[in-house]
Amino acid sequence: MVKASSKNKIMGDNYRFTLLTPCLIRMEYSKSGCFINQKTQVVLDRNFPEFEFDFVESENSLEIYTDYFHLSYDKQEFTSQGLTIDMKSNFTDYNNKWFYGEVVDTLKGTTRTLDNINGSTDLDEGIISEQGYAVLDDSNSFIVAEDGKAIPRTDNDVDIYFFGYQHQYKNALHDFYKLTGPTPVIPRYALGNWWSRFWAYTDESYLALMDRFKSEEIPLAVSVLDMDWHIRDVPERFGSEWTGYSWNKNLFPEPEKFLEQLHNRGLKITLNVHPADGIRAFEDCYPAVSKRLKLNVLLEEPAEFDMTDDSFVESYFVDVHHPLEDQGVDFWWIDWQQGNQSKENGLDPLWLLNQYHFEDIAERKDGLILSRYAGPGSHRYPIGFSGDTIISWESLQFQPYFTSTASNIGYTWWSHDIGGHMKGIRNDELTLRWMQFGTFSPINRLHSSSSPFNSKEPWNFSGEIFLSMKEALRERHRLLPYLYTANIETHENGDALIRPLYYEYPEETQAYEYQNQYFFGSQLLVVPIVHETSKTYKFAKEDIWLPEGNWYDYHTGRRYEGNTELSIFRKINETAVFAKSGAIIPTDLKIMETNPDGLPEVLNWKVFPGANNTFEMVEEVKGRRCITKLILDWNNRKILIESSGEKEILPANRQHKITLYCVENQDGSKLANDMFCVEISDQVHLPVNEVDKQSMDEMIFERIDLPDISYDVKNQLWESLNRESIFAKKINSVKKFKDSMLTDMLFEVFYIEES
Repeated sequence: MVKASSKNKIMGDNYRFTLLTPCLIRMEYSKSGCFINQKTQVVLDRNFPEFEFDFVESENSLEIYTDYFHLSYDKQEFTSQGLTIDMKSNFTDYNNKWFYGEVVDTLKGTTRTLDNINGSTDLDEGIISEQGYAVLDDSNSFIVAEDGKAIPRTDNDVDIYFFGYQHQYKNALHDFYKLTGPTPVIPRYALGNWWSRFWAYTDESYLALMDRFKSEEIPLAVSVLDMDWHIRDVPERFGSEWTGYSWNKNLFPEPEKFLEQLHNRGLKITLNVHPADGIRAFEDCYPAVSKRLKLNVLLEEPAEFDMTDDSFVESYFVDVHHPLEDQGVDFWWIDWQQGNQSKENGLDPLWLLNQYHFEDIAERKDGLILSRYAGPGSHRYPIGFSGDTIISWESLQFQPYFTSTASNIGYTWWSHDIGGHMKGIRNDELTLRWMQFGTFSPINRLHSSSSPFNSKEPWNFSGEIFLSMKEALRERHRLLPYLYTANIETHENGDALIRPLYYEYPEETQAYEYQNQYFFGSQLLVVPIVHETSKTYKFAKEDIWLPEGNWYDYHTGRRYEGNTELSIFRKINETAVFAKSGAIIPTDLKIMETNPDGLPEVLNWKVFPGANNTFEMVEEVKGRRCITKLILDWNNRKILIESSGEKEILPANRQHKITLYCVENQDGSKLANDMFCVEISDQVHLPVNEVDKQSMDEMIFERIDLPDISYDVKNQLWESLNRESIFAKKINSVKKFKDSMLTDMLFEVFYIEES
């Protein structure tokens, strides 16, 4: 008999099924008949709205029907024969049925670290797949008590979640966040540029470096002090030099004054800690720690690192970290590399470090840490540190895919060692391309090893490389208004800053094939340049897919017709970022005058033609929020700006400027650079139309001029192209010279011309 139910639980003596949504079901089996209702390390909220579903039950079987799947169960211990789920979708000719115990080949998630990895590595599974379903196993995570303490499960029970969302990937992730908790809002300054280097700076040399950045008009937001901030010359009887909590007074004789001077420069500060060796007798904080923990001071008894010991945890924060925070430290870089074993069997010490550090700092300052990934649910403790990357083109080529794919397990705030950390060889172009990728990464933290030859100061590089690095870092701070809005969207809506293409185009094959390009917020599509520039042709090549519609080069406004696959080419100082029709991107026009945690006085709204659109920019100061909305009515050629909320937080002299790309005067006459620029207070009429015919003569000339090929070939090709005006004939003219690279380079230009 088929029964309809709106109650979300079906259970017997040893099993329980909890229907959370028509696509999401929790399945438990317990030999003791005891089921977990408390929170776990991964899952925080199972209180989903009830909905109608059908089920059929007999003495020996149970079947559950929703709009998305059909579950069959034999009421025995879970087995692959006795528990199956049929999906009501047909994405492949097979694999539409899940059997208990089956490992689903998902679109992947992320991994703990990229330490010592050169190039790619295997990733853990995520909660979405092309076949339309995935499984999240929560059987081994600890229970979380009301006081936040982790408690081991007493039985070897099964506790798994089946995500059957078909290709509704974003819905799956929204419900994943509902189940596991939202990603916190990270502080605005964390979205700016971070300076990090494993180097024994003195206070004077570090402050001089920060001043050099400012004099070069390169903005910074976060100062990272690696492990040389603390004493490393440790007597042998104490063991490793890696763990430390006492300032090296030879380098920083007045730490509090030093931190104050950094704050006066508008910078936030994080210190690196390797906590594995506990608190030892040479530390400044040892007297307070030994008193609290009743250690034998005469024997120099250490406070053993143990995050499962409440007394140690209390001392670890109150006696060790809080005094340093009182001096001026804003947050911590938790550099844990000592495995996943603790005194509580199965409890990962990294998880506890992340949880306790984040919760503690959130009570005292901004909620922020930098640490490694500790499994599903880690998104609640941002930011992720991806580890000590090896310097190579292969490592750079892996990072865009790695970063966007992490969104499939809700982990959106990765911080990479931009430029790579160690090994490798000097390659100025590689460093630049990594830095350009960093501009369009979740977090932009420059970093390098302790080698005197491996550092990322832009002025240490040649002229063109230096200027391009400088531009990349300046561009990051221009984007802070856009990035902070995306930060809010991540927290409130579960929409990651970096999103794989298949989130928006799940039925398009190319969305899965072009793994190194991604959406950057709601308005931009990024294709990082991760291959070397051709020494002969002077351009780097990337193969891309542009979805349907028109797309515009974010920097030049050149229009590309979508629904196409093509090769694009960029010079050393160029990147590949595309804005969709009607895209609106708020940017800061005076980055050197805006404090990284402040609001810009002058906004430049970059606007692209072809479609109506609205962008709501979110700004906040100490919990007070103002939303500034730009409405593009392209059909009627109007732009309207309006603000709502707590407008008092806005700068008193707030100004708005509009830059509209790929447009011309309504009489067909050209504008400078095909751009319309105007100041606006509330509403403006746009006396322009979108450019009809894009003139590519300069771009064609450049792509023939720069390559190291014969002048005779260049002359013949130029003359041939000047005689042709039809796309196909131009291509045939180029093909006659039997130079495939040059053909592809010019094909892109001709394609733009025809778009």
